[in-house]
Amino acid sequence: MSWFDFYKGKKVLVTGHTGFKGAWMTSMLLEAGAEVTGYALEPNTRPALFDLCEFSGNLNSVIGEIRDLEKMKDIFRKTRPEIVIHMAAQPIVRESYRSPVYTYDVNVMGTVNVMECVRLCDSVRSVVNVTTDKVYKNREWCWGYRENEELNGFDPYSNSKSCSELVTSCYRDSFLKEAGVAVSTARAGNVIGGGDFAADRIIPDCVRAVEAKREILVRNPRSVRPYQHVLEPVAAYLRLAAAQYENMDFAGSYNVGPEEADCLTTGGLVELFCRKWEERTGCRPAWTEGRQEGLQAEGEKDDRERNDGRKNRAERGSKEPHEAGYLKLDCSRIKERLGWRPVWSMERTMEMLTEWYALYQCHGDIQACMERQIRMFLKDSLSA
Repeated sequence: MSWFDFYKGKKVLVTGHTGFKGAWMTSMLLEAGAEVTGYALEPNTRPALFDLCEFSGNLNSVIGEIRDLEKMKDIFRKTRPEIVIHMAAQPIVRESYRSPVYTYDVNVMGTVNVMECVRLCDSVRSVVNVTTDKVYKNREWCWGYRENEELNGFDPYSNSKSCSELVTSCYRDSFLKEAGVAVSTARAGNVIGGGDFAADRIIPDCVRAVEAKREILVRNPRSVRPYQHVLEPVAAYLRLAAAQYENMDFAGSYNVGPEEADCLTTGGLVELFCRKWEERTGCRPAWTEGRQEGLQAEGEKDDRERNDGRKNRAERGSKEPHEAGYLKLDCSRIKERLGWRPVWSMERTMEMLTEWYALYQCHGDIQACMERQIRMFLKDSLSA
């Protein structure tokens, strides 16, 4: 039985299911026949991928705050999940400079709440906490970080995710391991793909510039990041959760990133986007180095003002935040232990990405596109 077939009929709770990555996770689980409970805030962008989807399958979508422990306990009691994928987070580096307290509250105490609910729910057997490649203390090395490197992210977002790793480790060792619950953390690189509308992320910035018929402005074109299609880590998380469900020896911490040849500079990624966009639409976007101003997703300001910890803008600093220049991951561990490999090259990834956004601009069938891309990814993974 494949890891994908494993999920048929399984009860899975996904936090953060209304986010970009969460919507793709939900789609893949429903495609596999899982019984999915999602717990998250309303989508925080307009438009939002989750709102564009017309999910078919057994989805129980619960709108709730990850910081609300009592409500989460109630959801765990009612749904009794077997597998928990924790993805809810404040995920934007630049937003973490504007709202550090909110970022720590969501990313650290949110993880505490999830782990506490797992501790109190005897149905759970497998947990994956999704963190980030930025948990490592960045030394601007030219080689990939390994799972045994020091955890000490620089900015509030990255550091809060380092803290989330430590919370997970504590709960695993103090409570969950002896209770027979397998717990892992997954540190994925920068995800891209159709349906991301967030502010301060490179592909959404490209798409907004194209829609506005403006030149794409790229803040740090020479920075190197482990970009990968969103389905790569989603499939890795599910593969890991299934493996440790059946054998706790697979539990641990794992990097999830692209092959060395697909670690591009941000400028290289944008150039690839422009080329693939021209191939698909006949229009060649232009880009240059500079700061992105005035192209935020519609409704972003209202959404930010709505949340606690984001209201007092007068106290926020205006200094341009630090961003790492060089970041790669060594994924030898997950390759050796789980037999995982990246499926799509960056060329293939950009083809899928531009297909999605071009279809969106033409008001096409988003759900059918996502289901088709998931099936293509699964087929390609079998032949990889």
